[in-house]
Amino acid sequence: MTLTTEQSTSQAHTNAVQTILSTLTDTHQFDPSQIKTDAESLEHWGKDWTKHFAPAAAAIVFPKTTEQVQAIVLLANEHNVVLTPSGGRTGLSAGAVAANGEIVVSMDKMNQIGQFYPADRMVEIEAGVVTEQLQQFAESKDLYYPVDFASAGSSQMGGNIGTNAGGIKVIRYGMTRQWIMGLTVVTGKGDILHLNRGMVKNATGYDLRQLFIGAEGTLGLVTHAQIKLERQPQDLNVMVLGMDSFSDVMNVLSAFQAQIDLTAFEFFDDVAVDKLMAHGQVQEPFESRTKFYTLLEFEAPYEPIMEKAMAIFEQCMEEGWVVDGVMSQNLTQAEELWKLREYISETISVFTPYKNDVSVLISHVPTFIEEIDAIVSSNYPDFEVCWFGHIGDGNLHLNILKPENMSKDDFFAKCQVVNKHVFETVQKYGGSVSAEHGVGMTKKPYLQYSRSETEINYLREVKKVFDPNNIMNRGKIFDM
Repeated sequence: MTLTTEQSTSQAHTNAVQTILSTLTDTHQFDPSQIKTDAESLEHWGKDWTKHFAPAAAAIVFPKTTEQVQAIVLLANEHNVVLTPSGGRTGLSAGAVAANGEIVVSMDKMNQIGQFYPADRMVEIEAGVVTEQLQQFAESKDLYYPVDFASAGSSQMGGNIGTNAGGIKVIRYGMTRQWIMGLTVVTGKGDILHLNRGMVKNATGYDLRQLFIGAEGTLGLVTHAQIKLERQPQDLNVMVLGMDSFSDVMNVLSAFQAQIDLTAFEFFDDVAVDKLMAHGQVQEPFESRTKFYTLLEFEAPYEPIMEKAMAIFEQCMEEGWVVDGVMSQNLTQAEELWKLREYISETISVFTPYKNDVSVLISHVPTFIEEIDAIVSSNYPDFEVCWFGHIGDGNLHLNILKPENMSKDDFFAKCQVVNKHVFETVQKYGGSVSAEHGVGMTKKPYLQYSRSETEINYLREVKKVFDPNNIMNRGKIFDM
């Protein structure tokens, strides 16, 4: 029987993968627990939280050391097999989806916290350390790792670094990038680089560490990181305020920021609250129902700060910006109020939402939301739209909810039609088509709305330097 070209190519790929796996066990001390090829594992580790692409991984490998990662990369180059990095797989841009026969490199077994440097307030970690694990370690040292989000219990630091993850505290503490003092990486060529080595001051040319932060594994694999820690916040207080117009939300933000250093300023709309209340896991913040809600958090270790916060709140009420509000009286109440924001994604997940994670300058947020609402309502008058996000840093989450009587495929197809208009509006305001979850595959067709073609060509040239054979997370961010 004569094989077709496609069959021949497929068989060659299968043989190449098998050769790599055999060499890892025979030469590089991989034990049986470090390689999985069963269907259940391929499905589990071959995808992230996106629902648009079916996983089709060839194998899953679990290195335990940087040297084992290097061995995988060198073999992948030798046999022309693509690698897909895998962390906690909580992303929403398909950056960790292996859809074309890739070998998935999971960092699950590289999950140790290493040396702690008290004087530097810095700790060395492996890439598979879970975000919450790092937060708990910091707390054990009476310190704080402030990059936080709903998936902290399962997201891994390597993935956070790969997407430059943000979250709910960016207004005060910045993105993941601000906390990375050094990286150990294996480049797409298979070289091991130790970047910056934890130093605050290092004026010795290009800071290659910054290229790997946000690169989504397309330049190489992060294996270790040196993470800066911060003092713990003291006496955190939470307010939830209700407003009838988005201009009022912005007025409240300006009023508080003028006098108090906020650690968070989140917003959500009445649709989100309706779904939360129907779900029954959280309580109404107050009796009134309003169009928009904000959750703000600040430190108040001294009484004058609390007095100032109350004075600002009263001013906002007098100006008519705030209809109603509540403030936490203790830590338990603060945690309950945070649930109003943190439970939204889980609550609306049953509606198979079509999500867009975008950002614009804070100054542009009100008109941007107004224009996007007009676009969605004119195209889909029967669809519910749920807004929430990190208003304090210009990051908005647009969620279009699937009607119960519509299939997922039909729903996503209809939503795709409006993407062009949404991203044209993002471009108009000089914003980003992906604020937090990276580009991956879902945002790749729209990258040109945030990056010029000249800029994208420079990105391609950078990738060629670190990954000349294009084996690292091929097909993510842009095509070569």
